[in-house]
Amino acid sequence: MAQAQYFSGLIVRVATERDKTAFVELFDHFAPRLKGYLMNQGADGALAEEIAQDVMVTLWRKADLFDPKKSSASTWLYRIARNRRIDRLRRQKTAELDPEEPALQPTPLPDVADEMDARLREERVRAALTKLPDEQKEVVRLAFFAGQSHSEISESTGLPLGTVKSRIRLAFGRLRQLIEADEAVDVD
Repeated sequence: MAQAQYFSGLIVRVATERDKTAFVELFDHFAPRLKGYLMNQGADGALAEEIAQDVMVTLWRKADLFDPKKSSASTWLYRIARNRRIDRLRRQKTAELDPEEPALQPTPLPDVADEMDARLREERVRAALTKLPDEQKEVVRLAFFAGQSHSEISESTGLPLGTVKSRIRLAFGRLRQLIEADEAVDVD
């Protein structure tokens, strides 16, 4: 999470100050990753390189459109890369487009039953979380809701790393017991 905030801050610096050092750092980090992502999506090396460079130029020109409240830097840049790749595919002859291309497929609608099950599970987890001791509840919140790593939790709380790991392990054990007990009541 700290790394995501760091990269978001770099984009903000590019937008507000036209900070070339921030841009170089963003370029060095994201350009090779974007190229790899595009190649995994089926683009050849040259096309992937070209689109990745185009995305980074877009970052320089349109950094002011980035809103760190709406998405992370990586989400924003990968979305631009995905859209640029789709644009390239569409510019090719329609006959050359593969109708089965994953990038061109609509996102499937969620199954209502799966959604209901997920909501029920979420309610059970939230209810079980309230029954955890405060020290376990806090490390679970930091790890899974704030997205911190175990070492980040250790740094932010001042707890030893082993204590953080133990509390998370104990919290999971307790959550499992509470959820299984709740499910057993529903079955009866």
